[in-house]
Amino acid sequence: MPEQFHRPVRRPSASFDKLVGARDSAETARVAHATASALLARARADESGESTRRLIAFTAEHGIDDIAELWASAPGISLPGALWRLYLLQLSIHNDPATSALLYERGRNELASADAVIAGAPMPASPEEIVALIDTILRGVFQGDFAVALERAAAFCRVQVSGATHIADDYEMTEPERASELTARARRLHSYSGDLAAAAGLWRVGDLA
Repeated sequence: MPEQFHRPVRRPSASFDKLVGARDSAETARVAHATASALLARARADESGESTRRLIAFTAEHGIDDIAELWASAPGISLPGALWRLYLLQLSIHNDPATSALLYERGRNELASADAVIAGAPMPASPEEIVALIDTILRGVFQGDFAVALERAAAFCRVQVSGATHIADDYEMTEPERASELTARARRLHSYSGDLAAAAGLWRVGDLA
């Protein structure tokens, strides 16, 4: 792994639903794409898997800070944009596994689709198993089929969208602020699911940049 990934860095202090990208520019876009491509290529070239293991462990503990700030401004359907969304998913789950597991389980019970199967979590999934799932999906990004990893992440988002939407309905009359927070989370995850699914399609035909 490059040296910059081993120094302590600041974790984003905002909540998952308030993390947004900085204003875009041609130079920011160029660097974002270059760093995303280099990181992905380096990790995938390491057949031992050690680079992937260290990256996942490091981001779970510290975040990526400077590089994540670059990726945050990238279009959603792009390589850095997809990596940023995967990073946000990991960050949100590691920060609050209990809520993530609650949303996932409710969504799994409400959805009449194969999304929970595609995502691959146990049924039911504990908070610890949800953390393990997102780390497994990230491992697939750097070691396995990149498109499959993106599709699993998109399916995971769709399950959580369902869970957040239904729980928001439960809170609508008694805790409207909580309902609004969950609705906002559902909207954001819905956007991410579409971006990740589209990125997977582009990767399969060699057009994801």
